[in-house]
Formats: sequence, structure tokens, C-alpha cells
Amino acid sequence: MRIGQLLGSGRDADVYELDEAWVLRRYRYGLDATPELPVMSYLSASGYPVPRLGPQPPSAGPGDLVLQRLTGPTMLESLLSGGIDAAEGSALLARLLAELHTVPARLSPDPEDRILHLDLHPDNVMLTADGPVVIDWSNAEEGPPALDRAMSALILAQVAVDPDHPATDGGRELLTALMPHLIAHGGIPARHLADAAARRDANPTMSPAERDLIGEAAALVTALSG
Repeated sequence: MRIGQLLGSGRDADVYELDEAWVLRRYRYGLDATPELPVMSYLSASGYPVPRLGPQPPSAGPGDLVLQRLTGPTMLESLLSGGIDAAEGSALLARLLAELHTVPARLSPDPEDRILHLDLHPDNVMLTADGPVVIDWSNAEEGPPALDRAMSALILAQVAVDPDHPATDGGRELLTALMPHLIAHGGIPARHLADAAARRDANPTMSPAERDLIGEAAALVTALSG
């Protein structure tokens, strides 16, 4: 496996070029990508827009995933550039959450449980010529859809209440536009928002400054929930 140039980096992984069709996503810090394989395969078979999985070469480590190379901006890039506005972005984000929550759980015996992304925000949606594709399934679990809605709203709210974030105003506008969609799809009960806040607080990739904003962000979500 010949690894090409670095294409991008996130909080805990780097993406490298392999060829025109495939990329390698490699975790840092010894994280294991293996649990994502069956989840992504299951979602793909269910018709949900995830990157195709490539053949994992013998030299791949547990933190490596070979994925379809996607062409197009992220939703975040498109929002920042004016390619789409908050109304379009919020409708798309809500639709991707709602469609995900139609997919039955793969393992849970609870008929109400669904596949949850738990990190579905504009930087994890690629806008390709064939439609949006949801990336980064490292946090995926099975559980109540309201927790997924709470997590997406809380992530946006943390941006909206951060005075030092370059996208503060845009984050608030997007969250404000998103909340009516989330309410229409079942809302965000207080217990699920509290669970999302606790999970964000325990996230090791977050800085102390980001953690300090969680309470204010949760209050904003509650206020916008009416």
C-alpha cells in the first residue's frame, strides 16, 4: 500500500491519498477503527449515504480504514463560502439525521433503538456531485434517536456561544434554523440533552475552554427548544 499526500486532518485522524478512487484514514493515539467497519457496511446495505469501504490491505493497522475518495466541499465549507445558506444546511442536516434514524439497530434488541452517529455536524457531511455523504463514524452507537439530535444541536451550540470561534454567528444561525426541524422529528428531551452534555464533557479531544462552554451551550439548546 503506497500512501500518498496528506489530504486532511481532524481531531484524532489523518486522511492520506492512495489513488484516484481511495483514501486511507489513519487514527492517531492508537485508536481502533475496526468497530466502524460493520456499522458502515450495514448502513451502506441499508441505502444510507456513507463512503464505500475499500479492501483493507494486509499492511493496514487497526487504526486504518481504506475509504472511497469523495470529491466536493464539506457542508461547513459550503456554509462558510455561501454555497448554501442556514436554511438549506439545517434542512439537510435534519434530513440526514431523520433518515439515519429509520435504519433499525444492528445489534440492540430494543425495537426503538436506531443507529446513532453522535457527531453529525456540518464538517462531517461531504457535498458530492452524487449527493451528501456522512463521514466519520468513530462515535457510532445504537440507542434512542433523541440522543443523536441532542448531540448535533449541542455541538452547534458550543460554536454559537464561543465568542472566539470564527463561525459563532453562523453557528447560531444554523442552530436556530435547525431546531424547528429537530422538534418536528421528536425534539430533544432534557435527559438526552444531559446525556449529550456529559459525553461532550468526557470527550478527551476537547480543550478545557471548550468544556467550559458546555453548560451555556446546553442552556441555549433548551431555550431554542421552547
